[in-house]
Amino acid sequence: MHQRKLAGVIKIAALGGAALMTSTASSQSVPDPDETAQGEVSVTIYNSNLALVQDVRQLDIAQGRSRVEFPDVSAQIRPQTLSFFAPNTTIVEQNFDFDLLTPTKMMEKAIGQTVTLLRTNPATGIETRERAKVLSTAGGVVVQIGNRIEVLRDDGLPVRVIFDRVPPNLRARPTLSVNLDSSRAGSRPVSLRYLSGGLGWSADYVALYNEREDTIDMQGWVTLTNNSGTTFHRANTLLVAGNPNGSRGRGFGSRGMTRAGTESADRERLGDFYLYPISGRTTIANAQTKQVSFLDVQAVPARKVYSRTIGWAQNDTDPVNVASAISFSSSRDQGLGDALPAGTVRFYQRDSQGTPQFIGENGIGHTPMGSELSLTTGQAFDIFVQAEVEKRERITQSEWVKSARFRVYDENDELLSRGEAERLKNNVYYRTTMRYKITNAKDEPVDVEVTQNGLGRYWWGYDYRIVSETIEGEQLNYQRRKYVVPVPAEGETVLRVTYETRW
Repeated sequence: MHQRKLAGVIKIAALGGAALMTSTASSQSVPDPDETAQGEVSVTIYNSNLALVQDVRQLDIAQGRSRVEFPDVSAQIRPQTLSFFAPNTTIVEQNFDFDLLTPTKMMEKAIGQTVTLLRTNPATGIETRERAKVLSTAGGVVVQIGNRIEVLRDDGLPVRVIFDRVPPNLRARPTLSVNLDSSRAGSRPVSLRYLSGGLGWSADYVALYNEREDTIDMQGWVTLTNNSGTTFHRANTLLVAGNPNGSRGRGFGSRGMTRAGTESADRERLGDFYLYPISGRTTIANAQTKQVSFLDVQAVPARKVYSRTIGWAQNDTDPVNVASAISFSSSRDQGLGDALPAGTVRFYQRDSQGTPQFIGENGIGHTPMGSELSLTTGQAFDIFVQAEVEKRERITQSEWVKSARFRVYDENDELLSRGEAERLKNNVYYRTTMRYKITNAKDEPVDVEVTQNGLGRYWWGYDYRIVSETIEGEQLNYQRRKYVVPVPAEGETVLRVTYETRW
């Protein structure tokens, strides 16, 4: 097993990657990862792989021109965003040294130089050493040993590459170097401020749904991720909910929001964004995910919603499962009582033994307080809707005129009057009866929301009529009409609606 691991390393080396290596001497010391040159650090993190880093360090600066290095800046610093300030000092030039000390970089920098290959015979354990000149690392490591050329490859023999030194232009940590011109010598605070990629956060919500009581208990967690290549030590951390231009946000849009809220949350704002500070200073380690709670509420009113949206003149070959969703509010009264940053809501429900079980998840966008949400968790096992065109026929113009009282939009409605001239040219009219069969195999009655979509076709087609409907519908907009259909336990309900249209 041990030999297979080492052979795998050499295989990486043959592909131009990292070989197992040792340095017998060093042109720079490799610092303790727990040590840092950072000063007083503040990190403002946005939802979208962007952070503002502010670092105040106390440094000795010589009078006149000098070069100062700032190790432990972010490996994903955007150098063009750097802001530098030190009293009595101006910046002349800045450089970001991003060649970090890695096995791959060591091999690349060793081209043309001589290294030592240490091979171990797996049968005898005898070690042999050979001096080799590195010729290339393109697609694999090519070396010259005496008069022969060899490619380091996975031949089953453990091999280490021993370097005489660390190349001086490789850094153990990301380093910013600055050429300064100072009017005086002495120690003073130096402030760095820059934008960096590799840091982001999202909100994760855990909701426990109580179907018997129609309530949810919800916890909100800030999930902070650092992939910047740098650890930020004892940082004052502030999270911003929102996507400013340039942040490349991946927001969830308004998914799941049925009504946008109009209530102001009791949180600090920065412009049009909400702030979520993390109390106390915290170390944000590289390649780390950190979670902090920001919401914890119990017994918030909620309800289960079964629904399906159907296209115009849709004929289902087979019954289709309805979507199962949980609806709740973020309002101050009878709701979560907070603005909700974009993230993922995961729902759980207790089984007969009282154990919470996962029942589905969905994403939300930045949601103001007072909003109504309906988040789909999956498809209902026992409830189906089958839509079909039961009858479709052309009708005469006189029949069309008689049904004017059933118009969904009044003659004076702007949407309707815009197409008046065009409508008069079109003498083709249709009467369509849709049949929606809803079945329920549960041992309790349910209400199913059936929404007919695609009604208001094109700018001239808003003049349509609902001639008859076995359950009165609610017009959501010119395109959609919703029916709340009660279905008995272990039973079915048939909804019929007759439309008259110009298409």
